[in-house]
Amino acid sequence: MNWSSHEFIWLDWLVLALGLCGVVAAVWYAIWKDKKAQQGEDSSAYLLGKGEPWYVIGMAIFAANIGSEHLLGLAGTGAKDGVGMAHWEMQGWMILILGWLFVPFYQLLINKMGKIITMPDFLKFRYTQRTGSWLSIITLVAYVLTKVSVTAFTGGIFFQFLLGIPFWYGAIGLIAITAVFTVFGGMKGVMTLSTIQTPILIIGSFLVLFLGLSALGGGSITQGWENMMAACNAAHDGYGTTHMFHTEPGDPMYPQFPGYVVFLGASIIGFWYWCTDQHIVQRVLGQRPGEKNEDVIKRARRGTIAAGFFKILPCFMFLIPGMIAYALSQNPDSGIVMDITDHESTDGAFAMMVKNILPAGIKGIVTIGFVCALVASLAAFFNSCATLFTEDFYKPKKKGKSEAHYVFVGRMATVVVVLLGLAWMPIMMNMGNLYSYLQDIQSLIAPAMVAVFTLGIFSKKITPKAGEWGLIGGFCIGMLRLLTNVITESGHANMTGWFWENTTWFWQTNWLIFECWLLVFIILLMVVVSYFTPAPSKAQVEAITFTSDFKQSIRQSWGVWDIVGTLVVIGLCACFYAYFW
Repeated sequence: MNWSSHEFIWLDWLVLALGLCGVVAAVWYAIWKDKKAQQGEDSSAYLLGKGEPWYVIGMAIFAANIGSEHLLGLAGTGAKDGVGMAHWEMQGWMILILGWLFVPFYQLLINKMGKIITMPDFLKFRYTQRTGSWLSIITLVAYVLTKVSVTAFTGGIFFQFLLGIPFWYGAIGLIAITAVFTVFGGMKGVMTLSTIQTPILIIGSFLVLFLGLSALGGGSITQGWENMMAACNAAHDGYGTTHMFHTEPGDPMYPQFPGYVVFLGASIIGFWYWCTDQHIVQRVLGQRPGEKNEDVIKRARRGTIAAGFFKILPCFMFLIPGMIAYALSQNPDSGIVMDITDHESTDGAFAMMVKNILPAGIKGIVTIGFVCALVASLAAFFNSCATLFTEDFYKPKKKGKSEAHYVFVGRMATVVVVLLGLAWMPIMMNMGNLYSYLQDIQSLIAPAMVAVFTLGIFSKKITPKAGEWGLIGGFCIGMLRLLTNVITESGHANMTGWFWENTTWFWQTNWLIFECWLLVFIILLMVVVSYFTPAPSKAQVEAITFTSDFKQSIRQSWGVWDIVGTLVVIGLCACFYAYFW
């Protein structure tokens, strides 16, 4: 048997089949045990889950973030642009803001409302009913544009390059399997799958990293690193792809990532995603019956610290292997063939690494982790969509229904999201590089979220109508820019006519610069509207005001190890920036 085969052989298929059967059995047992403890179906448990240990929260946050857009998109952008997009992944420090700052606010709101909350609940409480409803709409739209369709698309590419499965078979098959899993597994199933796939994914990806470096260096990992850096430094007309900031106008990456504005743009998106997105925040909102505030906050914060450590890994798990794949592609005997001008070619970088670098049998084991990652990530999106629709639209209008009925409605919402995601995929496939597309879309949604949540929490003078205007206005401007992106091929097409010639400032402005100015505009809009609309009520202001007892609970929730862990996460992020500056 050829242990170094560059193909999937019978041993890999056997390992994959047995492994997936084991995963299904483990998830089924966890769900059965949980339902037996609940004595029936509970929509709260199905949608939000019960309070999990901090390490499970950390793995769940990490698993919810890591999807096929990382397996292919991040590795693909590593092959094409090196560490240019590492800003979006080196954000362990941003997750800490969720644990230290936002979790206490969300827990305060849970106490005041006496029930589980979603992000729209917060806006309804702080601003207006309409604001919260619009957030639900925006979030559902964002999931269709940036999560479901992207994950399904890249899943199809992954299976095509690794297993030889036709693209549409892989994409639709992934969606079908995940939909069934989500319908019957709920949040408990997602949490269980997350704990299974996270260690496999980490170990498997680092095997790809080290074995890839070894192959590149002729058996030496350090020599492989030097060879990778040399190859990537020579890329892009000699400007290189091994630095995170591109400040020279002649650099081919400068038009996409102009100077230091890239850090600000990435931080705006990161703030929205890690601190206010239902998909992530949902992982820290679970609460055990009778649990004290300080224990809830402590468990959630430590979960975010653990997630902060995990979040440092994707650059080494996916992005740098993409850079290694590019370097290996310079050697015709490596088995890796790549054209950096073809985004489908670079998006297959990681799958090609698994196929050509890992030995037989190990390919099957690693693929198990990747399949679990795809399903867990997509299932998390489906589950969040079901939560938003059920809790924010259906329950308020159809009160008094059984818990099983609400669970059924959430499942039907999942089906709708699946269909919408499939409908968007053909359009998305014509909008260029996967990871660039993903961040471009998020840059149009994030500014409104950041402005509304930040001002809503830190300012008692921002009025309810100001929040409503800021959220709706910012979203509409973002969607208008998206429409022009589709029409103008993201600003690259040569458009003629009075309208296009007089609005180049809108549709041709660099996406990161546009994002920053959109945030400034929304903040100014909210401030101005606040001068002409009624002030928030006493209850709305109290929603963001900590009592002395609650402040004491927060203080009791952290200790020296929380601070040490936080500083280590920040230090590791700083070291990465220093090396690849």
